[in-house]
Amino acid sequence: MPKAKEITSRSENYSQWYNDIVLKAELADHAPVRGCMVIRPNGFAIWEKLSSELDRRIKATGVAGRKHRNAYFPLFIPESYLAREAEHVEGFVPECAVVTHGGGKELEEKLYIRPTSETVMYEMYSKWISSYRDLPLLLNQWANVVRWELRPRLFLRTTEFLWQEGHTAHETHEEAIEEALMILRDVYVDTVESVMAIPVLRGKKTPSQRFPGALDTYCIEALMQDGKALQMGTTHDLGQNFARAFNVRYQDRKGKMQYVWQTSWGVSTRLIGALIMAHSDDSGLVLPPKLAPIQVVIVPIYKSDEQKQKVLEVATKLEKEILETGVSVELDLREEFKPGYKFYDWEMRGVPLRIEIGPRDIEAGQVTFAHRDSGEKTQAPLAAAAQKAAETLTDIQKGLFEKAKKFLDEHSCETDDYEELKKITDESGGFVWAPWCGNQECEQRIQDETKATVRLVPFDAPQTNAKCIACPEAASMRVPFAKAY
Repeated sequence: MPKAKEITSRSENYSQWYNDIVLKAELADHAPVRGCMVIRPNGFAIWEKLSSELDRRIKATGVAGRKHRNAYFPLFIPESYLAREAEHVEGFVPECAVVTHGGGKELEEKLYIRPTSETVMYEMYSKWISSYRDLPLLLNQWANVVRWELRPRLFLRTTEFLWQEGHTAHETHEEAIEEALMILRDVYVDTVESVMAIPVLRGKKTPSQRFPGALDTYCIEALMQDGKALQMGTTHDLGQNFARAFNVRYQDRKGKMQYVWQTSWGVSTRLIGALIMAHSDDSGLVLPPKLAPIQVVIVPIYKSDEQKQKVLEVATKLEKEILETGVSVELDLREEFKPGYKFYDWEMRGVPLRIEIGPRDIEAGQVTFAHRDSGEKTQAPLAAAAQKAAETLTDIQKGLFEKAKKFLDEHSCETDDYEELKKITDESGGFVWAPWCGNQECEQRIQDETKATVRLVPFDAPQTNAKCIACPEAASMRVPFAKAY
């Protein structure tokens, strides 16, 4: 039998545990180019399901009677385009990859490989928008981007990654803000919580952490099992900054020329990293059923040819019945592996439900369910196994969210004491809700001394009369501090 793919335990080395799962569950591998990754079929199948869930929600939403639609824009951005919006270029140039030669000669103008597409898209928007009748323009694209990463980690931080980026133009600022908040709520929060089974905080980034060129950045934050936060998605109120830089104007209903109001928003393959860190365990990957490419695996158990024929006959029939319920299922017919190895292998890959069926099960008219999330084993009547499997997957999906929510609640606390904030963020981690005056100097001091940051200012931030955690000034609210990826 092949040697089991042992992984490092979380308590021993969390970072190595994460890398072990990515590599041994065959989700991704390191590419020949430093900082890049190859997404393997197991990992890409998860991304396909996740992107499908996101894409469906994006296309179902919109404002002013229009829906979002997909488009595609060039990978290369002329240097002059980036230079038009000063704050934007200042924020991204250090991370950019630049093409200086093409066709065997030096280019007259350098081309930047897109770190994000605001500039190249808005050059086109200036051509397409001339009247209020052209608004709102609601476009999204699925693409790859490049941001030169000095400390890469598979899925979480890679030089090249996959994402979706939405870019919209509106008549009014109010409509643009409505768009940004709606995408955060109806697309990102809904997908992360109901599909990925990960609870999130939602709110606004502090001024120092806004997207370059934005008036405001809204975001969702989740907590990983090591107590660190992870930004899961962002939407941006771009105001009219890019519209002025790229002359995106329209004739309003009174015949006057106005600049449009814009938003941008995106999530990336970093969500797969979040999926791993939020749910998985020391046996490998744990996947929510809604994102599992294979939701159920059937492992037949037999010792003789006579047993094999009968078991496979029953297992094949069960496979068909499960497929008819709309659940994805695989019957493991690999002859070269024993059942024990198959159990381990499917656990490593995170399949939510394993069904074991052997001669004794058939005699008893039942099958054994092995739940990946809890490790629990239960019996189900063979005649009702297909329907019971579908119901069990629903229970597993719900249970994973409840478990993650309990972890979030148990690793969230309040303090008014600066020394206690430092101790908690250094030892146990989690979200530490502390009073903050809103001053950027205090925010920076805390970050410098603790490596923890204000993850967001919640939409429903708790009010307080306490003094700021870092200075004698009064604080009007509590915000969550945490170390983050």
